[in-house]
Amino acid sequence: MFEGRPDRGAEIVFVGRSNVGKSTLMREFTGHRFDTGGKPGVTRSPNHYDWASEDFTFTDLPGFGFMEGVEEEVRERIKTDVVRYVEEHADEILVGVLVIDGKAAVDIIDRHEERGNVPHDVEMFHFLREVGIPTVVAVNKTDKVDDVDERLNALCERLGLAPPWQQWCDTVAPISAKRGRIEPLREALRTHLHEQGRDDLLGFVV
Repeated sequence: MFEGRPDRGAEIVFVGRSNVGKSTLMREFTGHRFDTGGKPGVTRSPNHYDWASEDFTFTDLPGFGFMEGVEEEVRERIKTDVVRYVEEHADEILVGVLVIDGKAAVDIIDRHEERGNVPHDVEMFHFLREVGIPTVVAVNKTDKVDDVDERLNALCERLGLAPPWQQWCDTVAPISAKRGRIEPLREALRTHLHEQGRDDLLGFVV
């Protein structure tokens, strides 16, 4: 089980497969550089970024799913630890941000379903919502997608959200973390924080 969570009463967590850009996204919000790498599985324990004067932290949870060169047993343990962390801290987690690769996610989901498996991204999306955490799907790398609307509609269908995607702006946020284009995610986070009466934290997501 992960250890070393700061003593904070509120947090926003970033979850997702390996190599989808969670750490890059954290850097956009915090200005703090976290270990990233082209190699999946670099982050093996949570990265927390907390402000000493505020009862709040951003948390980048380790990537789950297939990781080249990482044994299946290790992959499963990481995923189990991620699930346990979310369950244990569900009351403190104000928003869960599920980061996915906008270019590859639909194909990956379809491949898993064809094999009769529940795709990790779909499973994590429903899990976050089941434990009562407001969830935003940050669809990263949309700068590499030709028809963004078509791709986002297809993704919504696979997540059980009726298209068009534009009616889910608080849940689906197309972004490009590497290029610093994350305003749709910031807007969704502001909405969820406001709805929970946490306007005191809005400064962290502007």
